[in-house]
Amino acid sequence: MLARTVPVLTSIVLLAPAGTAAAGTVAHSRVVSADPVNTTPHVLDGIVNAIALVDGTVVVGGSFSEVRDAGGSEVLERDNLFAYDLATGRILPDFSPYLDGPVNALAAGTGGTVYAGGAFTETDGVATRKLVRLRLSDGSPVTGFRAHAHGGSVTSLARRGSHLYLGGDFTHIGRLTRTALARVDAATGAVDPGFTIRPGSPRGSRVRVYALALGRDRLAVDGNFTTLDGHSRPQLGLVDIGASRAKVSSWRTDAYAAACMPAFPSYVRGLDFAPDGSYFVVVTSGGPGGPRRLCDSAARFETYARGETGPTWVNFTGGDSLYSVAVTGAAVYVGGHQRWLDNPGGSDSAGPGAVERPGIGAIHPVTGKALSWNPTRERGIGVKAFLAHRGGLLVGSDTIRLGREYHARIGMFPLP
Repeated sequence: MLARTVPVLTSIVLLAPAGTAAAGTVAHSRVVSADPVNTTPHVLDGIVNAIALVDGTVVVGGSFSEVRDAGGSEVLERDNLFAYDLATGRILPDFSPYLDGPVNALAAGTGGTVYAGGAFTETDGVATRKLVRLRLSDGSPVTGFRAHAHGGSVTSLARRGSHLYLGGDFTHIGRLTRTALARVDAATGAVDPGFTIRPGSPRGSRVRVYALALGRDRLAVDGNFTTLDGHSRPQLGLVDIGASRAKVSSWRTDAYAAACMPAFPSYVRGLDFAPDGSYFVVVTSGGPGGPRRLCDSAARFETYARGETGPTWVNFTGGDSLYSVAVTGAAVYVGGHQRWLDNPGGSDSAGPGAVERPGIGAIHPVTGKALSWNPTRERGIGVKAFLAHRGGLLVGSDTIRLGREYHARIGMFPLP
C-alpha cells in the first residue's frame, strides 16, 4: 500500500488535464507565520465547526451563544453563527440570525450571501431544515432558496458556480430521495436530477458523508460508506463532475478498507484538494493502527492516478485524531488533538523520530514530513475548521489558546 511514494509522482501528475482552474484552497507561496493576528474576535463558549469568507467578511458557524470583539468588553449574543470584518476583526452588528441548532458547514454565496448547513430546523422562526441561505446585510433567509434536508443533518457544503453540493446523513432533500449526498441549484435550492450518486453499505450504522472537497473536475467524498453507486469505494471516492451527468470516477483506493478500533467503524474525517487540483489529502481518526492501517493519519493521494491506488505518503500521529486539513501548495496544515507528527511507531506515545506538534501542525506536501512550523494550541477536542485565504490561515476549534496566546475558538495565522 505504502510503496507508491514520491518517485511515482511525476508520471502521475502528467495524467492531469491541461490548463488551470480553481480547486481546493487558496495557493500560498510560503508557510504562514506562527504568530496569530491580534484582531480576531473571541467565541466565549462551545465550539467552532465551520468558517467561510464572503468578500471581506468572515462567517463563523458552530455550537455557541456568546462572542466578543478582540479589544472590547461587551458580550454579544450569537446563536451558532456570527460574522466579522476580516480586516478589522469587528463583529458585524446587523448579522445575528437565530438558528435553533448547531451549524456544521458553511459555503460562500454570491450577492453578499452565505449558505449554512447543520442540525437546525429554523432561522428566526422561519422553517429552514438543516440548510439556509442568509443575507450578510441583516441575517435574513433568502426566501427564493428552498432546499430542506430531512432524515438527518448536513455536515459539509461546497459550492462552485450554480451548483451547491451537500453532504451529511440526510435521506431526502425536499420530497426527493437523496442519501447523504446531493447537488442543488445554488439560487433556488432545486435538486439537480443530473447528480444521483448514492453512497451505500455503511459500516455498522447509517450512511454519512463527513467531508466534501472540489477539485478542478472532481468532487472528493469521504465518510461512512463502502460503495458509491454500487462501486467499491471504502470510505473515500471521487466523482467526475465534468460530464453532463455526474458519475463515479474510476479512481479508487483500498487504503481505508482496513478497520481501526471498534469504536471507529468509519474513521475518515477532513479532506482538501491542492490549489491546482492535482492531489488531495485526507485526515483520519481511529486510534493507534500501525503503518498498515491509516488510523490517526494524514495521507496524500494523486487525483488522476489510474486504477487502484495507494497514498503517495502518510504521516501518522501515533494515536491522536486529526479532523481538519488545508492544502495551500506551500504546506499541508493539519489539526485535531494530536500530540505528535512523524510518529508511525507510536501508540499513544512518541515513537522513533516523532516531533511534537500539539493540536496543529504543517506537513511538507512532497516529502510528507512535518515542517518546522509549530505554533501549538490547546488541544481540547481539536481543530474542526481551517480556511486558507490570500492573507493567511483561519483556524476554528473548541479551545482558547492558539500560538501561545489567548484566541478563543477562532484565530488567524497571517502570511509573513
